[in-house]
Amino acid sequence: GDCCSGSDLDACEVCGGDATDPSECVQPGFSLSLTNVNPSAGTLSILMNNESDVAGFQFELSGVTVTGASGGTAEANGFMLSTSGTMVLGFSLEGSSIPPSNAVLVDVTFNNAEEVICITDLVLSDSGGNQIDADIGDCYSPLYGCTDSSACNYDADAEEDDGSCAYVEDCSGDCGGDAVVDDCGVCDGGNGDQDCFGECFGDGVEDIMGDCCYDSDLDACEVCGGDAVDPSECVQPGFS
Repeated sequence: GDCCSGSDLDACEVCGGDATDPSECVQPGFSLSLTNVNPSAGTLSILMNNESDVAGFQFELSGVTVTGASGGTAEANGFMLSTSGTMVLGFSLEGSSIPPSNAVLVDVTFNNAEEVICITDLVLSDSGGNQIDADIGDCYSPLYGCTDSSACNYDADAEEDDGSCAYVEDCSGDCGGDAVVDDCGVCDGGNGDQDCFGECFGDGVEDIMGDCCYDSDLDACEVCGGDAVDPSECVQPGFS
């Protein structure tokens, strides 16, 4: 309900606000989701969207052993933070609440990360101690790929290295490919341009018996060095 000029509105259309991205705007409802997950560093953040005040929270993180929790809107609003095993708990001894926001609730440190990390057993409560229905975001599983920027198949989106890095392109220009130049100078040709004499682009032909000769040496039955002069002399399939 505040009044200001258009230039004073932030990305969430709040007068004098500091939001620069629409993703920071408070959405309807309540939700918790994972963000900034870094298994190698053992860190992640919990993003909370809350359309009204939240006076306490508790959740489990499956797939990790939690070693600490700090920061975010929880710490900014004077919440006590406690962790144990896979659990994170936040509340205020002075009755303060986290006002409506769409921001990092808390930063979590962990070890013993497994392949999949999920938020489970979420409990949010209001200032009256009533439980708030909330949605939980998707589990995290790393995007594997080559993380070495010097590799020809470097994947800028990869979060965990899968050992697939390659550093040489084959003759077809494929990174890490196995195509090679054959004896006839053809890339990935597999010597398919050699004739039956082993000559590149030669004129040798293989007859019906598997022998090799030139066209001029084939008889009327296509036998190398044969003496048939009329196709009627050639052996036909079957018996008669």
